[in-house]
Amino acid sequence: MALLLEHEFKPLPADKQIETLPFLEAVAHLPPFFDCLGTPIVYSPVKADLTGNIKKIRAVYDSNPAKFKTLQNILEVEKELHGSAWPKTGATLALMWLKRGLKFILVLLQSISDGERDEEHPNLIRVNALKAYEIALKKYHGWMLQKLFTGSVYALPYKSDLLKALEKGKEVKEEESIEKIHQFLTRVTPILDAIYEMYTKMNAELNYKA
Repeated sequence: MALLLEHEFKPLPADKQIETLPFLEAVAHLPPFFDCLGTPIVYSPVKADLTGNIKKIRAVYDSNPAKFKTLQNILEVEKELHGSAWPKTGATLALMWLKRGLKFILVLLQSISDGERDEEHPNLIRVNALKAYEIALKKYHGWMLQKLFTGSVYALPYKSDLLKALEKGKEVKEEESIEKIHQFLTRVTPILDAIYEMYTKMNAELNYKA
């Protein structure tokens, strides 16, 4: 899976302290995933949002790499720095939305990897995309965005075309592509879970609608 495995994420350490720079360098290669889903009116803004949030976090990190060495450091320093405006500010807010975009990608791929499908239309990925949207993004979107997303599933590519796009156009057996997806998920899921856990522990999660 060329797109997913070219730039691997570092394994989650035992203390769950995620180093900022390696995380940003790995995640910076994921926004093109949304190009593989077609329907640019819906997914181009998601891609742009993901890219923009990565840049915001990187700018904060670059301002003081020692102070912002881990993602935990970012939340802790910004909490002290911004006071009552936190967590709706800075890299804390950017990472909050970034993790939701990543969650969408991971749930979609996990659903495909698990073989979840519409038995009448097994080569469609509507079931997988709707599950990912429901879990990762829907409750943070207003009515209009929800309508746009749920309508977009009818313009999604076939599963076979999505897998080919993730392989950057190469013809690869489906089972090989699914195994690569599994490898990607095994590495990234614990990292994302640790970020969600960090937000819960620090009471940094916000539920307002975009």
